[in-house]
Amino acid sequence: MPERQDFVILRGVTKRFSETVALKNINLTIKSGERFGILGRSGAGKSVLMHMLRGMKGYEPTEGQVIYRVAFCPRCKWVDLPDYAGKRCPHCGASLELREVDFWREMESDVGKAIRRRIAIMFQRTFALYGSFSAMENIIEALRRAGVDERLITSKAIELLRRVKLTHRALHPARDLSGGEKQRVVLARQLALNPMLLLADEPTGTLDPQNALEIQRTLLEESTNNNITLVVTSHIPEAVAKITERAVWLENGEVKVIGPSSDIVSAFMAELGKKVLEERPVIEAGGPIVKLKSVKKYYFSIERGVVRAVDGVDLEINENQIFGIVGVSGSGKTTLARIIAGITEPTSGEVHVRIGDEWVNILEPGPSGKGRVTAYIGLLHQEYSLYPHRSVLENLTTAIGLSLPDEFAHFKAVQTLLALGFTEEEAERIINRYPDELSEGERHRVAIAQVLIREPRIVILDEPSGTMDPYTRIEVANSLKKARAELGQTFIIVSHDMDFVLRTCEVAALMRTGKIVKIGDPSEIVKELTPVEAEEMLNQMAH
Repeated sequence: MPERQDFVILRGVTKRFSETVALKNINLTIKSGERFGILGRSGAGKSVLMHMLRGMKGYEPTEGQVIYRVAFCPRCKWVDLPDYAGKRCPHCGASLELREVDFWREMESDVGKAIRRRIAIMFQRTFALYGSFSAMENIIEALRRAGVDERLITSKAIELLRRVKLTHRALHPARDLSGGEKQRVVLARQLALNPMLLLADEPTGTLDPQNALEIQRTLLEESTNNNITLVVTSHIPEAVAKITERAVWLENGEVKVIGPSSDIVSAFMAELGKKVLEERPVIEAGGPIVKLKSVKKYYFSIERGVVRAVDGVDLEINENQIFGIVGVSGSGKTTLARIIAGITEPTSGEVHVRIGDEWVNILEPGPSGKGRVTAYIGLLHQEYSLYPHRSVLENLTTAIGLSLPDEFAHFKAVQTLLALGFTEEEAERIINRYPDELSEGERHRVAIAQVLIREPRIVILDEPSGTMDPYTRIEVANSLKKARAELGQTFIIVSHDMDFVLRTCEVAALMRTGKIVKIGDPSEIVKELTPVEAEEMLNQMAH
């Protein structure tokens, strides 16, 4: 096998946002056809580096160069990996020339535009699909934008559906697909670009382990079978080890070490092992604060008939508890949480929440029922969003309707961020920044802060650890326990991440096909998992 050529070269790259240094003197090389990983905790600079490689506006280097070495056809403007230099262009037959391109300086040149056309990127959470279009139609639209011959579009779309293993969802509207299925449509749309470089920025961050493994498998197959250079960031070290060959560990915007992925991941996990989980504060739980009796939620589907999302649930949650609701995808845990939050109305059953000494029926409409209860319940959806054109301070105050004196607003926002694992220096650093200037892990914690700052009595967090690196996961687990101790809040954690539940919750309920099959200490819940559940849920446990 011929030696791989240098493809992407970063020379002394530094990136500043105002006074904040996001990347500092980055020097690294990515080979043609290589699977390269970027590892680091939230805020390390992973996403900034990915945006820079893609050529996204606002992410040009403050100092240094991003160099692409490519084979370029001067006649038809085709561009390919450097390995093809000296060979015939597959489109016009001209000889391909080796070019070394200063990407950001030559962005608008013929070769710069050609390079951008052959770079694809997958973001976490941002599905960017046409919701009313079917999976097939979304892929066809991407193929048209890529300039594929109309006569070949249908067959290519079918091929892409096969490659991402989604032929059984071809006619489903994108809005009706699960998160994992949407991400596979996104991957198919990016593969439609026929990329020479695929950037996957936390592509599995919000997915359950089964869908995450499917995306990882597809990325590995596509890069290997189609000679695509793959660059992957992930807060899950095991994902970097599985998908990539070589990796860089970023810390505070600097290169800590570069080497074989297995070595980098081992070093990263060893560093993680030095963080000792704080002892749980001894908190005496109060009496019940939430009571559910015979709660059912049935949906009716033409294809599937009656769907029993929640099927006869009896449940009590005590005040000041951190209570976990766990189960694999489709077990009914999110639907149950939405019923408790007053968002989803059950088909039948009773739901009562205690406010002070009075039990209030959340199913009773009006200000004395549902309106009274929901004012004291905070919910963070799995697919949360921040206001993109508001600063962190504004997201935590005026954007959510909190009108506070300026000095107190700043104090309250910083204190809430401190409760979620930020140091005072980090909180002050991000307080005036905008969401797109934060890492995904930082955005996630700001979103949790958006819920906590309202001082709810009951806080429901749906998959709160989905986009967090192992360091942040431990910090947030500790901070939720601190917040509960200091503020007297009751937390309900909905998760398939058993590691986070074990670290955080005192009691957990295991859901299976809409029913609660076990309630008890999280360590006992683990013993009740079936082999399939264990594979799905325990894959995310840290070493």
